[in-house]
Amino acid sequence: MRSEARTVVVGIGNDFRRDDGVGPVVVETLRSRASVGALPAGTELRSCGGDPVRLIEWWDDAEFAVVVDAARVRPGCPGRVHRLEPGPGQPARFPTTSSHGFGLVEAWCLAQVLGRLPRRLVVHAVEIADASVGMGLSPGVAAAVPYVSDGVVSEIVRHREGAATRRG
Repeated sequence: MRSEARTVVVGIGNDFRRDDGVGPVVVETLRSRASVGALPAGTELRSCGGDPVRLIEWWDDAEFAVVVDAARVRPGCPGRVHRLEPGPGQPARFPTTSSHGFGLVEAWCLAQVLGRLPRRLVVHAVEIADASVGMGLSPGVAAAVPYVSDGVVSEIVRHREGAATRRG
């Protein structure tokens, strides 16, 4: 186990399945912001295709984890963002459906059984329109990327300010 307080952002998705790639696109946007100092220092940025083992490995023992993932919702509104935060000890019950076979809820449940949850998790689930083979986000989902990126940065800043207040 790691001893330092860690913040990790994980973008889940497949760049070759159109809107399903929104998580990695948000992470790349955050990487660009980090290079100019617009992201809190020490924030780990990761992308994965939905592998639950990798996801659990990255958020294991994190003080704060933010996950960005594509979601299928019926009826949907491509680009609408759902902010979800399961409480301590609660099962993850997200009102959206992952676009992956083994979704975030299953990863959360497995991590809970294994004792490998982050201390706090926030999910930004972006409703998608198109998960067909190909590259590029649909207009509504692409328009949500800056909004989600801003939201992730705000989440990290608020979390760190709250942690500093609790320590001080």
